[in-house]
Amino acid sequence: QVQLVESGGGLVQPGGSLRLSCAASGFTLGYYAIAWFRQAPGKEREGVSCISSDDHSTYYADSVKGRFTISRDNAKKTVYLRMNSLKPEDTAVYYCAATVDDLCPFHIDAYDYWGQGTQVTVSS
Repeated sequence: QVQLVESGGGLVQPGGSLRLSCAASGFTLGYYAIAWFRQAPGKEREGVSCISSDDHSTYYADSVKGRFTISRDNAKKTVYLRMNSLKPEDTAVYYCAATVDDLCPFHIDAYDYWGQGTQVTVSS
């Protein structure tokens, strides 16, 4: 059974940090690029960051460049998103997703597998 399970979300003050994890099972993680998307209430789901299957390339939305860092550990079957200097506008449900396209397109139709999401709330 293919599964992606996100964890690590929560409530954090502006300027704080969180690390999200995406644990994969039921498929070979090393064959897939993994992206993080987020969806705020009333807004469309948007791509945040992506890492290629071979760990050689990473991609970031302009809104998170310099603040977020994506990484992966294929041996642990886990992908991480380190989020620093968090802002209220980062509040959203964060999803990880898997694609065979190593160009990491930020459109949802390119992704084969999705997690259930984890809530991140940035508020004082």
